[in-house]
Parts: sequence; structure tokens; C-alpha cells
Amino acid sequence: MHEQQNVELVQQCYADYGNGDIDHLLGCMTPDVDWEVASVPGVEFSGKRQGCDKVREFFRLTSEQQTIRSFTPHEFIAQGDKVVVLGHGAWTATGTGLDFESDWVHVFTLRDGKIAAFREFMDVHFAVEAYQCYPLGVRTPAAAAPH
Repeated sequence: MHEQQNVELVQQCYADYGNGDIDHLLGCMTPDVDWEVASVPGVEFSGKRQGCDKVREFFRLTSEQQTIRSFTPHEFIAQGDKVVVLGHGAWTATGTGLDFESDWVHVFTLRDGKIAAFREFMDVHFAVEAYQCYPLGVRTPAAAAPH
């Protein structure tokens, strides 16, 4: 597939996500898609998944555990079978009501005109604070600071 077609497919997936059309989004993926988002300790939707059923579960869990305040892809970079997307997002953790935001990088790998792999990179420090995932039961950033 041509690089421009790869970018157009990924752009369509962002549009599907924005419109809540998860079924169409999943239809753009290979059945064995590898899916990895930044790991946040104790946050159920973070980490690695494989297959469309597990990715569907990811979208269900994210919609239950956080609210999107903004989610904007800014730049699409394609080379070969890869599309890299640079963007920014802002969310609210449902359980705590705390807001967080971060720039992010998404790396898509395409195979035969479908998304075969997805990987997200972002600054999880802000998500850890919002979800209050501090080590050893510590619940505030000030209390978690070394003495």
C-alpha cells in the first residue's frame, strides 16, 4: 500500500474514533492486531493486548474509566508500512475526577491495507497522578516526594 493511502486509513480511524464508530475502526485492523498503550499501574485499560476482541475491550474500558476533554492528532508521518502520529490529549479520570493531559505519539504498522500493530507513547506521570496510582499506598504527589 502506498504511504499516502496508509495515512488516509489512519486518518479515517481517528475520525471513526471521534465519531464513536468503534465497529468501523476495528474493521480497519487485522484480526490479530497487536495493541499497546502506555502502562499505568492499576489502570485496567493500559498495557498490551492482541486481537480485535481485546482492542474492543480496551475501548470499552477507556470510555468507562476516563472522559476525553480533547484528543487531537497534529501531524502524520509515513514511511514504508509505518504511520507515526504526533498529537495531544486531555482527559479526566472517572474514579478521581482529576484532569490530566499529555502530548502523545502513536505508531501504526500496516499490513495488507489494515492496521496490524499500534503503539502509544505518552508521559504517564500525569496519568499516574490523575488516577492516583502512587507506590505503597501513597495518595498525593507531595507525600510521594522523597524526603
